[in-house]
Amino acid sequence: MGKRGYHHGNLRQALVEATLDLIADKGPTGFTMAEAAKAAGVSAAAPYRHFAGREELIAEVARQGYALFADLLEYAYNDGKPTVLAAFEAVGRAYLAFARKHPGHYIAMFESGVTPGQSPDLMREAERANRVVIRAAEALSARLPPDKRPPTAMFAAHVAAMSHGIVELYARAKPGARVPFTPEELLETGVGIYLRGLGLIEPDC
Repeated sequence: MGKRGYHHGNLRQALVEATLDLIADKGPTGFTMAEAAKAAGVSAAAPYRHFAGREELIAEVARQGYALFADLLEYAYNDGKPTVLAAFEAVGRAYLAFARKHPGHYIAMFESGVTPGQSPDLMREAERANRVVIRAAEALSARLPPDKRPPTAMFAAHVAAMSHGIVELYARAKPGARVPFTPEELLETGVGIYLRGLGLIEPDC
């Protein structure tokens, strides 16, 4: 991995970018602060000007990831979809696209052990992303009679869990993950089965 240069005042972001590569290559616990410093092209002591340790550095990677994730989900949901179902499906596809395009961020967000409650800024961005999924689930479940609606947070959590499972098993090109269907097809059919079970779409749709 080549060293990354940085301009005075931008060391913090240079470390974040170097850490993204390290997380994607080695996982969130597979590198040291000294390795992050080396990848950023700075001394081993330099990262401590900005971060108390590796966990705090990874938390900043996660915060930036949630900000990107929220932006992508908001765009997918609001991009002029003709129906609430189409908008809901677009959010699911955006989830998969984010995991593919930003593996370092994704791992920091969901697989590093860092929790959104670790800092107010991290919590704010994580909640912004979650609100999009909640809003999409709420708009879709509003088509059901009130006594047959699942709790909106549960509805959103089910779809997020399905999306995350597909990412883990099939969307990151892991060994043994070959199946005759794309991750998008798996998510679409899985969500379709779930929505049919709730009565939100017809059995033959």
